[in-house]
Amino acid sequence: MDFNSDKPIYLQIADTICDRILSGELKSEDRIPSVREYGAELGVNPNTMMRSYDKLLGEGIVYNKRGIGYFIAPDAREKVLAQQRADFLEKDVPAILERLTLLGLDTSVFNK
Repeated sequence: MDFNSDKPIYLQIADTICDRILSGELKSEDRIPSVREYGAELGVNPNTMMRSYDKLLGEGIVYNKRGIGYFIAPDAREKVLAQQRADFLEKDVPAILERLTLLGLDTSVFNK
């Protein structure tokens, strides 16, 4: 976690979990650490962890088995891929193309 980043910690944590899903480190139906366990591991407040889990729960990336814990949803990888692809195309690609133009580089290679 980058505690000096402009991005809120809870979003950084959620992004880390999503990255772990994409890399295959976390798979469908894997149990993830409890709010307290993960919070202690990362050195963050359990309320911050809960916000991360709530965000992932709302997006259908994780689900909660009451009294047992949080688990990776069966279709989590597909949801994360779709979400991150859309974010990349919406935010990153326009910024890259703008930067290429500012640097006087040929952007036509991206129009194939």
